[in-house]
Amino acid sequence: MRRNPIAGAKKGYGAAGLSNSPATLEELLPKASLWRKVTDRASGSILRVCDPALAVLPPPQSERLLQAVWYDDRWRPPELRTVEGEGVRVCSPGRWNLEAGPDFLEATLEVGPQRRQLRCDVEVHLRPAEWDAHGHGADPRYRNVQAHVTYAPGRAPVTLPPTALRISLRDALAANPRFSFEAIDLAAYPYAIRRSPCPCTAVLSDWGVEERVALLEAAGEERLRRKAERLRPAMEERGVEQVFYEEVLCALGYRDNKAPFRQLAERLSLAELRAQSQGNPETAYALLSGVAGLLPESPRSTWDAETRRWLRGLWDIWWRKSSIWSGRCLTPSEWKLSGFRPANHPLRRLAAAAWLFARPSSLWVELGQDLIVSGGRLRRAVDRLDAPLGGYWERRLTLGGVLQRRPVALLGRSRAAAVLYNAVLPLFAATGDRAAFRTGWAETLPDEGESRRILHTATILFGPDVPPSLIRPAIRRQGLLQIFQDFCLHDRSACRDCPLPERLHAFR
Repeated sequence: MRRNPIAGAKKGYGAAGLSNSPATLEELLPKASLWRKVTDRASGSILRVCDPALAVLPPPQSERLLQAVWYDDRWRPPELRTVEGEGVRVCSPGRWNLEAGPDFLEATLEVGPQRRQLRCDVEVHLRPAEWDAHGHGADPRYRNVQAHVTYAPGRAPVTLPPTALRISLRDALAANPRFSFEAIDLAAYPYAIRRSPCPCTAVLSDWGVEERVALLEAAGEERLRRKAERLRPAMEERGVEQVFYEEVLCALGYRDNKAPFRQLAERLSLAELRAQSQGNPETAYALLSGVAGLLPESPRSTWDAETRRWLRGLWDIWWRKSSIWSGRCLTPSEWKLSGFRPANHPLRRLAAAAWLFARPSSLWVELGQDLIVSGGRLRRAVDRLDAPLGGYWERRLTLGGVLQRRPVALLGRSRAAAVLYNAVLPLFAATGDRAAFRTGWAETLPDEGESRRILHTATILFGPDVPPSLIRPAIRRQGLLQIFQDFCLHDRSACRDCPLPERLHAFR
């Protein structure tokens, strides 16, 4: 029997700041409902998870994620089958179509034991019924679609050509324990180059500052509400503190290593880490690195004496305890270990995780107590999360690397802020913690910094001369990310057919 996450929080599973009467998400984030009025009317923008067929694997939050899976062989399962059981090999997923019509053009597939070759267009949907719902059967642009790829299986669409292959990805994706939709960075995939000025800019040109702020903050609260809603089932199953641990580790991994960090948190649970490390961060680090499969088996000849001595100490700890995780460790091949800033290497991030979670007291409870003591100032959470300098990694970016002239933070303020937005705040909301959402809470949020996606969306909405003060508060930047997710990523018409301009009129 699953336990209620809010009830569990009152009994000690949640933050210490939780009041006797946990709030609903609607009470904590009232502006979010304004943004839902925009997206509810936007055809195909938001997935409504109500189909029981979508329960095996946590479903994608948009069709766009499924398109990325089909397009990229890093995510696409190597062995696919039609709903009739015929094998399918994808030689080429096709050309990603950014205009009206099928999602992918001129794909090449090999089908069946005879490997008959099929060159065709491909349409991607979350559910089979969306083919009929979108009227593709009567649209001549879809006449060459001979592969209908969906997430969930289901009844064949009425107007789908009888010769078209029907391929469901859900079971093939669920069979891979390393797969996670969260690991996919949608910004890395092609989306339409929008004409300038964009229609949204024209609509918003006569809006006052207060109206623009209301739009961004409503979208920002909705982004937080959705994250909280997603976490509640996991809280019911595994408890708030374990989910908090999983979400923090996932946030440490950036987009390329989110999946292995999440697997690490599942294979080495928070309860195990605490029990085995006994409050010692070095022991916790040896365990995390060992289960992650990232402890080098032998030193390199170029490593200095300090590195060799430090690594030998870690192996002394790991050898004594490694049998507990026999068969559960990850391998180096499951991690991305190059192509990013050295300060973001998983081995450095694991040092931050060891410091955060090896402490005798609960980090989750400490964060809740900080809210009470500080009167709800969320910047205190960043102070708590920003791992202090010290130890082997204080002046090193890589294992055995040269000593840096100045100390290099294990996390830094911007990454600690990202942990706050992606793990701490959603869980405070999911547990109904009123202390985190007192009047003016959004004004206490620290700055996470700008990203290309934030600046891109701000330009689409407000033009190239958007005032920095309009998008500086963190909740508004979160709102820009949500607008991008709900509309810009899904628009393949160079803004011509995007429903957002019309919805902005309704919002106003």
